[in-house]
Amino acid sequence: MEDALARLAAVIESRLPAQGGDPDKSYVARLLHRGPDAFLKKIGEEATEVVMAAKDADHGGERAKIVNEVADLWFHSMVALAHYGFSPSDVIAELERREGTSGIEEKALRKAQAREVSND
Repeated sequence: MEDALARLAAVIESRLPAQGGDPDKSYVARLLHRGPDAFLKKIGEEATEVVMAAKDADHGGERAKIVNEVADLWFHSMVALAHYGFSPSDVIAELERREGTSGIEEKALRKAQAREVSND
């Protein structure tokens, strides 16, 4: 799985403006050329479509649409990662760091850290 993500990330990174991505020839280059507002809007749209597909599936809709919409969401999230200098391996490393930690504990830790930062 990581290999597929790494290959896709490499293609996305090759479309960055600094790498010569041509917005006339590439959808990714066009998104990146337009800036964060363009790809962040797509992430919001795709997240909404994931929710809609899941709700539809709960009422007899095609369950495979969930996978299709999540793939779109991951793709556009990877565009954002590339723009900000990150890769899927950074996300995987963060998930591995959290492994074995209760979600409740993780959330409480993040809240405590945010309070510390705001008190500084």
